[in-house]
Amino acid sequence: MKRRDFTFGLSAAGLASAGLASAGLASAGLASAGLAALAPRAARAQSATTTPVDWPAQTVRIIVPFPAGGTADILPRIVANLLGPMWNQPVIIDNRPGAAGNIGTAMVAAAKPTGYTLLAAPPPPIAINKHLYRNLSFDPAQLRAVTIMGSAPNVVGTSRKFNVTSIAELIARAKAAPGSVNVANQGLGSTSHLTAAMFETLAGVKFNHVPYSGTAPALNDLMGGQVDIFFDNIASSLPQHLAGTIRIVGVCSADRAPQVPAIPTIAESGFPGFSATAWFAIMAPADTPDDIISKVSLDVSRVIKTPEVQKSFINQAAQPIGNTPAEASAFIRSETKLWGEVIEKAGLNLHE
Repeated sequence: MKRRDFTFGLSAAGLASAGLASAGLASAGLASAGLAALAPRAARAQSATTTPVDWPAQTVRIIVPFPAGGTADILPRIVANLLGPMWNQPVIIDNRPGAAGNIGTAMVAAAKPTGYTLLAAPPPPIAINKHLYRNLSFDPAQLRAVTIMGSAPNVVGTSRKFNVTSIAELIARAKAAPGSVNVANQGLGSTSHLTAAMFETLAGVKFNHVPYSGTAPALNDLMGGQVDIFFDNIASSLPQHLAGTIRIVGVCSADRAPQVPAIPTIAESGFPGFSATAWFAIMAPADTPDDIISKVSLDVSRVIKTPEVQKSFINQAAQPIGNTPAEASAFIRSETKLWGEVIEKAGLNLHE
């Protein structure tokens, strides 16, 4: 395995001062301080061609800037399946992976603000990458929050070939041979990358970070034993754990996951306050009119509240949310600040 060393140099004290202990989403919803309601945004001019009466009048495309197969892809597909009949128009998922989500996100940022091109993405291109990449082809300010569909805690998955059954055993193996444990991530700067780096610092270990272009290829290599561990969200890893193809040895949220109640949290395993949770937002071009933003948010929230979708999200080990644009915007702003402080303290810059 070719070594790719992108280890953070962040101290435990630095993590605490950056507020990482509260970085996750509470299971009952978005319990971050950043969820305080925003003051109403200034009214935006109505599009000359799109009004609340006739919208949508054509196909709505939701760009997912990661490959098919991961939670970032599955959750918007669940929602789109019911939005189509509700709107009486096709709602398609368009996967445009690459560059840690930057390629697909840039497409949405540059799209016409008519509501017909939306983004469905986890934190990296929305709240993290601006702190990592020197030359992004878009500015997150070119996007506007619609809603956060749901959240899912990260878990520590291990290859069966790696043969560890607990966080303590994982740490012992990593300390015995620094840099020899290969840890997959969904891409440099992804939540899985940052979570692994947080763990490295707090546990006093050193991993060999192996970036992939999304969840599915990383998980495939974990199952095949090409990598040893993967800090993945539970929705993707749980089926493989239950099938016996990987082993989950720790949960990264503050509380144990109900799907695997016997598996302790990392906080319980000797690292109080450790918490890392992925969230999945729908965004639109910044100049999209208020009434379209409101309609999309309200309709997505209605879909998420249906028993069918609630069940589907829970089956994916994801907590349904469906909050308002103001709540989503406030939360994303707080997450952007949080990860920016953490990355600055770590001194990480991908120079791209």
